[in-house]
Amino acid sequence: MRAVAFAHFGAAPAVVDLPIPEPAPGEVLVRVRASSINGFDLGVLGGFLKGVYDYDFPVVLGKDFAGVVAAVGTEVTTVQAGDEVFGVVMRPTLGQGGLAEYLTVGEQYGLAPIPEGLDGVRAAALALAGTAALNAVDAVAPGPGDTVLVSGATGGVGAFAVQLAAARGATVIATGRPGPEAAFVTGLGAAWAVDHADLVAQTRALASRGVQAALHLAGDGALVAGLTAVGGRFASTTHFTPEDHAARDLKVTTVMADPSAATLTSLATQVVSGRLRVPVARIYPLAEATRAITDFTVGKLVVTVEESPARS
Repeated sequence: MRAVAFAHFGAAPAVVDLPIPEPAPGEVLVRVRASSINGFDLGVLGGFLKGVYDYDFPVVLGKDFAGVVAAVGTEVTTVQAGDEVFGVVMRPTLGQGGLAEYLTVGEQYGLAPIPEGLDGVRAAALALAGTAALNAVDAVAPGPGDTVLVSGATGGVGAFAVQLAAARGATVIATGRPGPEAAFVTGLGAAWAVDHADLVAQTRALASRGVQAALHLAGDGALVAGLTAVGGRFASTTHFTPEDHAARDLKVTTVMADPSAATLTSLATQVVSGRLRVPVARIYPLAEATRAITDFTVGKLVVTVEESPARS
């Protein structure tokens, strides 16, 4: 099978031929139709997760996937060959990833059915970023009357977080440079866009006493935390904790994406109903996936996977 992998630390990713994995007991073999690029992939490629995960080289990149069940291992009871599924690759080591024609994933976690009305491209862009956004928004529990600052709003997680917070009645301030970025975040439901280069002054002009809740998805965590009102809620997907959180009575949550089947199903249902938009910016074929890894734009970058004529 073809896959986008790198052979050792410091190596550049490339499209290579690898054996098709075999599903172990409790695992599902998925014929991948699409995957997407996440910040996690850049961390894996840069070797920043040494000591957190074991790297099983060659490491195939890609946490997201959407596709069709090709086969199931023993003890699998909830899915069968031919089922359309999507999710997040959740394995104890870094090796298999979604940027491949096939992968194996556990049946019980990180896997959900693709409902009617949700195509594979959007499903592949939804799973990890949508889960992280939902978990972050849940952590700060915004509601009517709250003002929420979303730092990193133009990325995949941020784009979902803006929508989810606004849908709960909160007034959202989102980071975005003047021009296309600002139009992007306000189009998702943000009341205001603020330039991260002038974050403090622009945010203080809108919320002089600070915001009730802040989501730190990118950028300077100390600045974002400093814009949170005393007694407010602060959540970070980058593991940042403000040094003065206790003195300022901040409720701080470090968010780790938890892609349970229930969470994935909830996100998919919101997309199908029209309540949540999947902001796909560009689509690349697998042969150009390495360009997708280095490109930057607002929203999500998706890689589609067409099966090669001969399986290997």
